[in-house]
Amino acid sequence: MIDENRLPVSRRLIYEGRKIELALDTLTLNDGTTAEREVILHRGAVALVPMVDQDHVCLVKNMRYSVREILWEVPAGTIDHNEHPDLTAARELTEETGYKAERITKLRQWFVSPGFLNEVMHLYLCEGLTAVGAAPELDENLEPVVVPWSEALAMAYDGRIRDAKSILSILLVDQLRNNS
Repeated sequence: MIDENRLPVSRRLIYEGRKIELALDTLTLNDGTTAEREVILHRGAVALVPMVDQDHVCLVKNMRYSVREILWEVPAGTIDHNEHPDLTAARELTEETGYKAERITKLRQWFVSPGFLNEVMHLYLCEGLTAVGAAPELDENLEPVVVPWSEALAMAYDGRIRDAKSILSILLVDQLRNNS
């Protein structure tokens, strides 16, 4: 039986970085013994599906240093300290794609990898776009690319898009489009 009230007895920060912290939590198990769990603490992030028009979406080709590959992704970004996800969505849209949106609608949120990470991803649909020029952060190496919606969907299904947030974002928006 799962004890929903069981919380860590203690938390010790092992590492504090720019975007994450690593904590070592001590918790009490059902039998009364203790165990340690490593937990990555993250402020959360946004994922964006920017519809340039009814039939085109702006994706980004993003150099991801952790996997040493250029990945096709939906635009996304980390929430700044004390920033509301809605503000992050508007900021990241402009930074990464060079667009501003007339409408930014929050669709859903999910845990990215709850086995060891507390990050929450917030999904937004961006519509009524106007080009204003991209302004990526200095440490970002990405290229916005407008693709037909049908191609983005095919990429999510055939493996050209290999980033989980991007696959999920495209499939959820496609379901919404099909149900409208």
